[in-house]
Amino acid sequence: MSQVFVFHDVRTTDLDASRRFYSELFGWPITESPAGPMFGMSDGLWGGFTPLAADDSRRPQWIPYVPVADVDAAAEQALALGARIVKPRIDLPPGSVVVIDEPGGATLALWQAASQ
Repeated sequence: MSQVFVFHDVRTTDLDASRRFYSELFGWPITESPAGPMFGMSDGLWGGFTPLAADDSRRPQWIPYVPVADVDAAAEQALALGARIVKPRIDLPPGSVVVIDEPGGATLALWQAASQ
């Protein structure tokens, strides 16, 4: 895979503050999509915001999406290396994703594009 990350999900308890922060700090345009607010640069959209309720047990964080050739094989290999599955495979129109916590606790998403 040539790209290190293909998407970023910003999970936040204050959607308006996060939108304003990234827009003002980096000049990223914020656009609305059917999936919610998205941010990007001149070469296209490359991230989105997921609102979390204040009482949500999940912590605010950035989740990078890493492209893999086979999401199921990558998830199995991650488990064998000590990762924990946070969200099992989800099939979306543009591809499939599995969210994991690596052994040190950092969260990332394994992404397989549908065209693969």
